[in-house]
Amino acid sequence: MTAYAALRAQLDTLTTEAFRPELADVDRLPTLEIARLMNAEDATVPAAVAGQLETIAAAVDGIAARMARGGRLVYAGAGTAGRLGVLDASECPPTFNTDPAQVVGLIAGGPSAMVKAVEGAEDSRELAAADLTALAIGPDDTVVGVSASGRTPYAIGAVEFARGRGALTVGLSCNAGSALAAAAEHGIEVVVGPELLTGSTRLKAGTAQKLVLNLISTVTMIRLGKTYGNLMVDVRASNEKLRARSRRIVSLATGADDTEIEAALTATDGEVKNAILVILGGVDGPTAAALLTASGGHLRDALAKAL
Repeated sequence: MTAYAALRAQLDTLTTEAFRPELADVDRLPTLEIARLMNAEDATVPAAVAGQLETIAAAVDGIAARMARGGRLVYAGAGTAGRLGVLDASECPPTFNTDPAQVVGLIAGGPSAMVKAVEGAEDSRELAAADLTALAIGPDDTVVGVSASGRTPYAIGAVEFARGRGALTVGLSCNAGSALAAAAEHGIEVVVGPELLTGSTRLKAGTAQKLVLNLISTVTMIRLGKTYGNLMVDVRASNEKLRARSRRIVSLATGADDTEIEAALTATDGEVKNAILVILGGVDGPTAAALLTASGGHLRDALAKAL
């Protein structure tokens, strides 16, 4: 059997690649009917994610424990999966004030692959090993391999290499019994079924991956004390919208008036979490900073120490 034939036979076994004969005439339907069909398909994704919540929660607890010790969260994938990982990682600094090195997205072929496919990159386990070697992956880190098929060599190679370095590993795929899930300590398999367009895993599979990555990063940051209730108290105010949001967050958390909020933000160099502690804890800026450091950045713990 040729390599091509072997790969085709493998793809024939994947749910994400399955052909749906009942949709063979979808291109003949009215536009509104196609839109309704696609929307109905998308509506099934959250239920598929719900079936994996226990596994996701266990992974998050492991990730948070390692990040609390200074570890990093690294996503590794190719194509759509890789782009979604880079997207999730890039949104953590402005949302949670993380260092850009704390949550990292690796895409097979490097940054240029975000906008243009890099031929052959996804087929290389060695490339994944090289990318993770450059990051000096170790036991406090977590590597999440992302692949709709669960067979992408780059994602599997990343997980296998990371596991060999003692890092926590997670495998996120959209097929049951995937090689990626088997290679990882936490195998998350969100089976969303065949796509509207055969094999186009940027659709339901991509949506499922985005939802799971949202869960992983957001719940991890909640566990790390990056929020106070459902308020983003570690938001980085890097533009006018975020500066306005910062003041609104302080207002929602404290009920203080604008004058008191401005004074608190001035006393804390614009740090939202610190400003809330100044107002609610009745402390000055340096004391707020010291209390938060002693509390590992958890505002509720710092408030308990202040009151």
